[in-house]
Amino acid sequence: MSKFFNQVKKNIGTQGGYSFLLFGIASILIVILLLGFSNRHSSLVKKPNVVILFADDMGYGDIQSLNPLSRIKTPAIDGLVKSGISFENAHASASVCTPSRYGLLTGRYAFRTPEAAGGIGGFTPSVIEKERLTLASILKDAGYTTAITGKWHLGLNWATKDQKVAQINASTGYSNVDYSLPVKSGPNDFGFDYSFIHPASLDIPPYVFLENGQVVDPNIILTTDIYPTRKENTEFSWDKKHSDERAVYWEKGVWWRLGEMSASFRVEDCLETIVEQAEKFIGIQSAEQPFLLYMPLTGPHTPWLPSNESKGKSGAGLYGDFVMDIDQVVARISSKLEAEGLLDNTLIIFSSDNGAYWPAEEILLHGHDSNKGSRGQKGDVWNGGHRVPLIISWPSGIKKSNTYKGLVSLTDIYATLASLTGKRIPAGEGIDSKDFGPVLAGDMSFTTRENMVHHSSGGMFAIREGDWKYIDGLGSGGFTYPFKINPEENGPEGQLYQLNQDPLETTNLFEAFPEKIIRMKEKLEALKRAR
Repeated sequence: MSKFFNQVKKNIGTQGGYSFLLFGIASILIVILLLGFSNRHSSLVKKPNVVILFADDMGYGDIQSLNPLSRIKTPAIDGLVKSGISFENAHASASVCTPSRYGLLTGRYAFRTPEAAGGIGGFTPSVIEKERLTLASILKDAGYTTAITGKWHLGLNWATKDQKVAQINASTGYSNVDYSLPVKSGPNDFGFDYSFIHPASLDIPPYVFLENGQVVDPNIILTTDIYPTRKENTEFSWDKKHSDERAVYWEKGVWWRLGEMSASFRVEDCLETIVEQAEKFIGIQSAEQPFLLYMPLTGPHTPWLPSNESKGKSGAGLYGDFVMDIDQVVARISSKLEAEGLLDNTLIIFSSDNGAYWPAEEILLHGHDSNKGSRGQKGDVWNGGHRVPLIISWPSGIKKSNTYKGLVSLTDIYATLASLTGKRIPAGEGIDSKDFGPVLAGDMSFTTRENMVHHSSGGMFAIREGDWKYIDGLGSGGFTYPFKINPEENGPEGQLYQLNQDPLETTNLFEAFPEKIIRMKEKLEALKRAR
């Protein structure tokens, strides 16, 4: 630019100098205008809307595009795979509901907060610390409208009739909760502008919807006022162990525990109601205001109650039929986003809170492996307990379909979305979250994390480093028998697997690599202590 002005000075006194000066001034004005347009253009680059579709107990192998042998049709989820990035080595931070959800929303391993480390009931107080920043808090601070429609399962601080802690009388099914009063703590206290939730899993009382902390229908009855506990043809199966004689149990997978229920609530309509509320929320959004919609679904967790449209259509029984309904949720939400002109700039994340509850007898019965290529199932420290589908689609941001093979935790969504929206994570928050933004930009060689801690429903720990996995104990640590094995004298005290050669975790190399065991155990303990 200085050379340009020197030339201007030189030519002002010569013939045509004034013409040259006018040309120069005009050129400078054009440059200024272009720079201004460029700055305005970059400020108009829109943050993506974010929709998280979080299935409940759905396996990696249920999705046809990820498992060609799946006996369940999943065309909508397959569409996300074809247009986005599928993560081949993604894991929940724990192998059951509550700690996995805590990890997703806080970017922290749930074992760091004892209240969040295991499964909870519908009357348990909030397990997220009062001042903890959640994913919703971070995006709200970034200018997002934030909403949740679906299963919460992170505790609620209920108002009670006797001012005592909320609790259920197991023999009667009634609790001391005052359903006419709003809860004292819930999703709206953790970053969500709008909430429409069911408190816990759909087989756990109370069976009510809450909108912004207020029970929608406070007219309370018992589940058995509407539903008989048995049907004439009821036969008990392997899952009967999870319920007592007072629970509704009609057949395998179709059961829920005795408890209070809104008079207007119907278990079979819960998923549909959740989806309708999500569609209403999308319908009032604007392309000028980014939003986060977190949809933790109630299926395909028990009770397996597929719609009439899906019933009998899969090759994996009622569970497979119910998975088809989950696929329809993906289709409906995608269609609604498109109808509102929002799909192109919406980042859709599809995943599950843990592996499928799908024991060996179901694999043999249906010829369908919900946890494709992994040992174990929901609850287990083996990969079947925590390896989950993770698919991310973003039409305007992800231009090429791809598969990422690197290690990823669902806790990493926290840091990734914070980075994507330009937010710095404060010290002490999201400490177990890693940013995989470069993967979304197309770098499939990027290393998101070097290691990961796994945590089973029974409190057994493991660490994954590269191709190696060390388990600090014997047995599944979860739902698969045997849960725990006492070490034999002079025998192995834990498990060590080389996953690139033994993905099904069948050959325990504990005694063959003593130095590796020592090092990995020390690393595991160090990560557990980190704060």
